Amino acid sequence: MFSVEERSDIGGGGFVALLHEIGRKTCRKRDKQGGNRLGLFTRKKKDNAPENRQVPRHIAVIMDGNGRWAKKRGLPRKAGHKVGAETFRTIATYCKDIGVQYFTVYAFSTENWKRPQDEVDALMNLFRSYLKEAAETMFERGVAVRVLGDLTVLPEDIRAQIAEVDEIADRLGPDAATASLCINYGGRDEIKNAVRAIAQRVKNGELAPEDITEDTITANLYTAHMPDPDLIIRPSGEIRTSNFLLWQSAYSEYYFTDVLWPDFKTTDLDAAIDNFNNRNRRFGGV
Repeated sequence: MFSVEERSDIGGGGFVALLHEIGRKTCRKRDKQGGNRLGLFTRKKKDNAPENRQVPRHIAVIMDGNGRWAKKRGLPRKAGHKVGAETFRTIATYCKDIGVQYFTVYAFSTENWKRPQDEVDALMNLFRSYLKEAAETMFERGVAVRVLGDLTVLPEDIRAQIAEVDEIADRLGPDAATASLCINYGGRDEIKNAVRAIAQRVKNGELAPEDITEDTITANLYTAHMPDPDLIIRPSGEIRTSNFLLWQSAYSEYYFTDVLWPDFKTTDLDAAIDNFNNRNRRFGGV
């Protein structure tokens, strides 16, 4: 939906250089493998989906490139955001079809309020016209749409619509495939809010400082109801984390592609999953 194209490199130059190297390796692997290498899904798959590969339980995407997609076509940026919204619907539904339980996307960051006011207004209007309609149509496909982030600063009518979206999702039950839109979301802001909530419990005498664990922090994040992402995809050729799921991505695999988000197809997702299957996830072990 929204193109999160920030310039705030996380972790300094060394980390960014590492991400660049990962990106180069990703591209080389993809070139060697081809876009449609066969693999096995662990759950129901579409007829045109590869077989014999493991599907990540949780895939996250930094939706990037909407503005550049529109500029290349001589269109206003809001046109790119609108096409990007439809890409979200397509990919989210495909994720459900191939067995991905959780699909989470970066739709609007806490820093995106700094953009030109006309673009921010266009995005708010897109949320108004899109959120409930998408939730209803994706409900018919068995996908529960959720909205994550600091929603307190959003316009009141959008917050009301998000409440309706939650009600629609609740009808599918807790085990439904879930597609989450992160709106007014920032990884640092999320951690700050979690720490504040925990500090308040300590102040109230409900929690001892020595009892605070990693699980305590995780339980106070917007994503407390879902596992950490296995795979994080960033389209558009940019190689940055852009303040997305900082706590949750400690052991996530990253995949970078030059494809702009509005052009991102199910075959591009297949390529990312194929690449993921060729990685050895050690989680700090040997």
